[in-house]
Formats: sequence, C-alpha cells, structure tokens
Amino acid sequence: MSQRLSLPAIIIVLLAVLASLYFAFAAVQGPSGLMRRIQLEAETETLREERDQLQLQVNEMENLTRRLSDDYLDLDLLDERAREVLGLMRPDEVIIR
Repeated sequence: MSQRLSLPAIIIVLLAVLASLYFAFAAVQGPSGLMRRIQLEAETETLREERDQLQLQVNEMENLTRRLSDDYLDLDLLDERAREVLGLMRPDEVIIR
C-alpha cells in the first residue's frame, strides 16, 4: 500500500524544509548568528588586552606625574627628565648610547 503525497502536501513539505534551512543558515551566518558572536568575543578579548595595556601606561604616567608634582618632588626623576628633554649634560659626564 503505497500512499502518494498530493502536490499541495509536497509543496508544503518543501517550503517547510526551505524555511528550516533558511533559519538554520541565519542562525549560523546571520548578523546575530554564531559566527558573528564568535567574532565579537574575539574582538572583545583583543580590546580588553589593549585596555589593560593602556591602563598600565596610565598608571605609569600617573606615577611619574605624582613624582614631579609640588607635593612630592623626586629630584632624580626631575634631573633625568630635564636632561632628556633639554639634551643637557654636565661637563664631567660621558654619554653612552
């Protein structure tokens, strides 16, 4: 007893399969699909690492700024920065590059 599907039933099944394939593709490749999510997570991790590096630089600059402030003056640092910025040296010094 073989029962044949009618033409409307075949069309409905075919449309359901095509709709399923479309939604499966959209779930993986679409603008909010799995691939985009993986890409965004990798981008997020890269940006977090960059943020951490920048925070280290900010902390270092804050430390140097504090050491050159009126409240706390590090004379060695001031001497080093003045020599580097102005390009000065004492007559008895030798510079090795």
